This record gives sequence, structure tokens and C-alpha cells, in this order.
Amino acid sequence: MDGRFVALQARLQHQFTDGQLLDRALTHRSFSADHNERLEFLGDSVLNLAVAALLYERLAALPEGDLSRVRANLVRQETLHQLAVGLGLPELVRLGEGEMRSGGNRRPSILADALEAVIGAVYLDAGYADAESLVRRLFDPIEIHPAMAAAAKDSKTQLQEWLQGRKMKLPVYRVAATLGAAHKQTFDVECEIAELGVVERGIGASRRAGEQAAAAATLLALKAKEK
Repeated sequence: MDGRFVALQARLQHQFTDGQLLDRALTHRSFSADHNERLEFLGDSVLNLAVAALLYERLAALPEGDLSRVRANLVRQETLHQLAVGLGLPELVRLGEGEMRSGGNRRPSILADALEAVIGAVYLDAGYADAESLVRRLFDPIEIHPAMAAAAKDSKTQLQEWLQGRKMKLPVYRVAATLGAAHKQTFDVECEIAELGVVERGIGASRRAGEQAAAAATLLALKAKEK
């Protein structure tokens, strides 16, 4: 592991026992078949739980719906991208030649995914407590306040609130297909509401964008059924 990775571990305040986890977390699918998407999936869940616990402590007066909106504000792509840049991930993420030439190391979706993968890697390397501590350190400089709940709701948040208001389970998102060359992919994502037998799809330039598009399509379908 070269000096750049050693320096990153110092910034993370986590020394990896298994250095291959960190290496994989910073490897994009355009570079290698041994890439970071599974770690990203895991890190996304760890991140959401850790941020939820943080908000539960700091914003004790907020009801559940507002807490969900503040969390959505904090874990959105734009915020994670800024945190990834602060950690120096643009210089460390490993990309295929085509993706690198097209500026992939500056693309918010790639860097946000890499940060989630790093969180997942810390979880596998040392357990939830260490991963949660990392998340808290990352978000410590961010001023967290109730007004964040007033931020515009994205489609996933609106869909979640629609379902929660009716005491239904949250939707399940799946990548149905990945289209295009490795350096310029689009994601075809499926959103399923099993209780209602509803399945809608959306396409985006990243997994997150595809999920948002699928959520928007699902909302339209649900509202049409209500009429």
C-alpha cells in the first residue's frame, strides 16, 4: 500500500487490518471486475443507520417525518461528494482509461459511491462501532439543524413518506440492467411496492439517479390509482 493510502487512513483515523478492503473500495467497475459496488451497497446502509442515530440524539424535538427529511439532506449525493473531496478521494479512486479521460474522478456520483464503499470497508474491517465513529467524524463539521427538514423533498423521500403515512413497508430498489460502455453507463432501476403489487422503473446516469427516477414513476402510478 503506497503513501497515498497510508495518508488516507490517517485522515479516516482508521488503520485497516485488511488493506485489500480499502483498495477495493476505491476501485470503480471500469477499472476491474473486483470493484466497489458491493461495498457501496453495504456502506449505504451503515451510513443511513449511523446518520439516523446521530439525528435522533441531536434533534430530539423533531418528529419522524422531519428526521427523515434531514437525513435525506445529509446523505444525498451532493453532500457525500463534498465529503469525498475533503478526504482526497478524487486522487485515489481507480478508474478505467475511458472513465478517467472523461473526468470520472471528479464526477459526484462516482465519488459519493466511493465514500459509501469506504464506509462499508471500515464496517467489514472492524465492525459497526468503528464505521459509525467514522460517519460521525465525517459529519461533525456540518451544522445540523431542524431547518434542514424544509429542504425540497426528492422523489425517494416523497415516496417513503407516502408509504409511511399509510403504514406500509418501504420500497425495494433493484438495478434491473446496466446499459452502455463502462465509462458512460446508465442504470435501469426497478422500484417495487410489494404490498400494492406495484413495480415501476427509471433510468439515470448513476444508481442514485435511477432510483430517483424509479421513485418518481412510482409516485405517479400511485397517485393515478388514487384518482
